[in-house]
Amino acid sequence: MSLIKPFAGLRPAPGRATEVVAPPYDVMSAAEARAMVEGRPWSFLHISRAEVDLPADTDPYDAAVYDQARANLAAMLEAGVLVRDPSPRYYVYRLTLGGHRQTGLVVTASVEAYRTHRIQRHELTRPVKEDDRVRQIEALNAQTGPVFLVHPDVPAIDRAIEEASRGAPEVVTKAGDGVDHELWSVTDPDAIARLTAAFEALPALYIADGHHRCAAAARVSAARRGHAVSASTGASADYFLAVTFPAAEVQILAYNRVIRDLNGLEPNAFLDRLAAAFRVARSADPVVPAGHGEFGLYLDGRWYRLTIDPAAIPREDPVGRLDVSLLQERLIGPILGITDPRRDERIDFVGGVRGLDGLTERVDSGEMRLALTLYPTAIEDLIAVAEAGALMPPKSTWFEPKLADGLVSHVLD
Repeated sequence: MSLIKPFAGLRPAPGRATEVVAPPYDVMSAAEARAMVEGRPWSFLHISRAEVDLPADTDPYDAAVYDQARANLAAMLEAGVLVRDPSPRYYVYRLTLGGHRQTGLVVTASVEAYRTHRIQRHELTRPVKEDDRVRQIEALNAQTGPVFLVHPDVPAIDRAIEEASRGAPEVVTKAGDGVDHELWSVTDPDAIARLTAAFEALPALYIADGHHRCAAAARVSAARRGHAVSASTGASADYFLAVTFPAAEVQILAYNRVIRDLNGLEPNAFLDRLAAAFRVARSADPVVPAGHGEFGLYLDGRWYRLTIDPAAIPREDPVGRLDVSLLQERLIGPILGITDPRRDERIDFVGGVRGLDGLTERVDSGEMRLALTLYPTAIEDLIAVAEAGALMPPKSTWFEPKLADGLVSHVLD
């Protein structure tokens, strides 16, 4: 079973992409999704967030939501808004946001490779979210949300993708998120064979984002096979929709924290406790950490710079040396009493794309008591954690730009 395969994608009919493509389903609230579909009857959110077409109090995991998604997909097919390509192919996918550009390949990737850790993971999954993705795939008989993969930088792959993206793209659009999305089809059999062989030579691919979609695809594959290990027959359910990018091109932004209270401490006592674990200095300006081991604290309208002694960072531990781990082990856990940030409602996470205003506004409003800024996790650290068979702490990475939903989907034959 090859690591990747071409496939006949389901995508917007020519000229319809702008009406269809949408931001990924899991980066918005239900209210935001409802606002986004106003005046957009063909938005892919009618499939990926089908509760927008049901009463506002509908549970997003209600069976009616999946039934609605199935009906909406059927309507888009009947109207000719979505069409399926006539033959298997790869797709070159380029995203541009401001001065950042990354170009990857849309593929179907092997469930067997995921099961045997050739496609390596770094994150735990939650059963409720896995169940949601399983039900969505089964309702649509399709995978509509691509998994974001990263592959090692290989000149031969870079050249093949560059060659395939020469000339005008078939699709140029935005997904309502300010990102330019461009798509090319790779239909030449020799180009397909070269790409397949080049990826087959790789030791591993790495999941950047989409662990629940991978896990759900594996469950669907196993269910359709009737046992836990897929046979090597190449059935479409034995592969999952993915986009893979070279490691050097992906962009990770900081994933900052906001905390609801000081765990019963007065501000001065809290700062005294910090001084035992960090070098603490007032800052006249907002603190955007410039390197590992440096953090910003916003409390009572003031900014502080927190710094760890470099000698105290466990450089040989791929998880322990992460800034998210250092902050959790030195401050969030022992001082603020939040030992399980996955479940504790006193902590929330703010992706770097929302900027410092997204932090300070929540503190100044009184909703949260303090904010913490971090230096972004490096892609090399993510790969090191995955290769060690370890797990990243929750909310360690925020990848930007985000992949669009609805640009290409994978139908299960």
